[in-house]
Amino acid sequence: MNKSPSKKEVKISELNSITIRFAGDSGDGIQLVGHQFANATAIAGNDLSTLPDYPSEVRSPAGSLGGVSGFQISFGDESVKTPGTKPNVLIVMNPAALAVNIKNVDKGSVIIANSDAFNQGALEKAGYSSNPLEDGTLANYRVLPVPVNTLTENTLKDSGLTRSQILKCKNFYMLGIMYWMYGLPLEPTVNWIKIKFKKTPELAKANQLVLAAGSAYSEATEMFDARFQIKKSPVAPGNYRNLTGNEAAAYALITAAKLLKRKLFYGSYPITPATEILQTLAKHRANDVVVFQTEDEIAAICASIGASFAGCLAATGTSGPGLSLKTEAMGLAVITELPLVIVNVQRGGPSTGLPTKTEQSDLLQSVYGRHGESPLVVLAASSPADCFTTTLEAARIAVKYMTPVIVLSNAYLSNGSEPFRIPKLKELPKFDVPRLPEPGQFKPYMRNPETLARPWAYAGLKGYEHRIGGLEKSDGDGAVSHDPENHELMSKLRAEKIARVAADIPPTKVYGALEGDLLVVGWGSTFGAITQAVNEARRTGLQVSSAHVKYMNPLPPDLGTVMRRFRKILVPEENFGQFRMMLRAAYALEPIGLNKVQGQALNSDEILVKIKEILRGS
Repeated sequence: MNKSPSKKEVKISELNSITIRFAGDSGDGIQLVGHQFANATAIAGNDLSTLPDYPSEVRSPAGSLGGVSGFQISFGDESVKTPGTKPNVLIVMNPAALAVNIKNVDKGSVIIANSDAFNQGALEKAGYSSNPLEDGTLANYRVLPVPVNTLTENTLKDSGLTRSQILKCKNFYMLGIMYWMYGLPLEPTVNWIKIKFKKTPELAKANQLVLAAGSAYSEATEMFDARFQIKKSPVAPGNYRNLTGNEAAAYALITAAKLLKRKLFYGSYPITPATEILQTLAKHRANDVVVFQTEDEIAAICASIGASFAGCLAATGTSGPGLSLKTEAMGLAVITELPLVIVNVQRGGPSTGLPTKTEQSDLLQSVYGRHGESPLVVLAASSPADCFTTTLEAARIAVKYMTPVIVLSNAYLSNGSEPFRIPKLKELPKFDVPRLPEPGQFKPYMRNPETLARPWAYAGLKGYEHRIGGLEKSDGDGAVSHDPENHELMSKLRAEKIARVAADIPPTKVYGALEGDLLVVGWGSTFGAITQAVNEARRTGLQVSSAHVKYMNPLPPDLGTVMRRFRKILVPEENFGQFRMMLRAAYALEPIGLNKVQGQALNSDEILVKIKEILRGS
């Protein structure tokens, strides 16, 4: 250490919650330290919500504004619904990270900067004519400059590593500082380092040393005159994991297959931000999970349809443009009436668009985007952990009604994480494959009188041999039919089958009063921001409630009744009003829209401002 240990007493302040943002160059390991910090907070007993925010480009020039990667986390002692609007603490590894993020930091907040990175060249790349750490630009913030490069090099001067290898460890130095400030344990990250770098023990040792050195530096210097303790979150007893939305979806598919006692088949073509589902499932191949990485999206869904015909619980995953490519095959899944789960992790579009940024603009494509009369079920997850519940529900409906089901997630949910309580078996929904009729009575397109589902007689099952395909089927026997009246009948039966899924939809839950001035209706990833904004509005005395919709098609049967109890309806969404249009068409109502298409999630402040604007004008 460069400074002698301080004898100054460090004050420990207790906080209910805090929002921290790590930011740096794409090569600074920002996502890595962010995830490690999130895991440490979860193990410490805090509730949390995270938001990884990284560039779409494979690698922008080092130190450029376009290459800035961020990871925001909000953690606290009560239910944390969002990763926070503005960080209370901003950690920047270079000037570009400061330039990109300072506009979202309130005055008085803390900025911890790697001062070694603020050299002339880096400042010019970030657009600074002078050093903001020294020229008074940041006078309204509490700035803590730390020479992280120098301190890391000093720590590892005898390690035998090259300077380049040493400087790659500097993110752990900053992480050690943050662990000290918030009283978080080093052990979980130390254990992770041992596993991650087990093939390179010299790097494992170096990263452990640097992590510990960062914590020791904070303890020894007088720069950090305060530490913070976040109260533990009161949570239900059980085993928890910190899961991303993609991991939760993957585990839901495995769970559904286990409950059905069928093999899981997942066909997919890698695409951001859905790829992590494929990667997670690939780790469980020895557990009755088959993953098939195909040459394109079309092959992925067609292989999955084939696997479903063979009796597997079949699923495929993709993102925006990938869903477009799967469109024709979704029609095949509809007409063959086979169960199939399609996870669509929405991102900014159209076309390649913003691959790493979030949006909610595939709703209409999911509900309506097919040729012919081709209805299917669409569900939307509302949080990273809810990706588990929603995907499991999709699998249940797919099997019960013999239909493809789309699960809508997005980049905000798929990359974000939160604590997930691992459910007990008895808490999970009932999963049954409907019993087959006797072979002598079997017809491929005979229907369950309640659900209108046809029998799931898998290929090769003796006594149940039949053909399927994309041509229209004859009612009952499933033979190819071009009869006009039969086509209309089959189209009506397929539509009625999807409409009957409404019988499985629970009553719409209203948060707040059941009637009043304003109802905020959301779907998908806006749940946390809406809930937080509505809670804040109610604390100020405003008469506002909220309802969040998971079942996008068919819509909940009571949704129209619920909405008509309120004088005004607000629909916040990250598109130009797709759900608002669906509500207008279904209920002849005129909801007010709050729309954002910036590749960034709506936050609670934006929704709260709109709520106040509406109620002031009422």
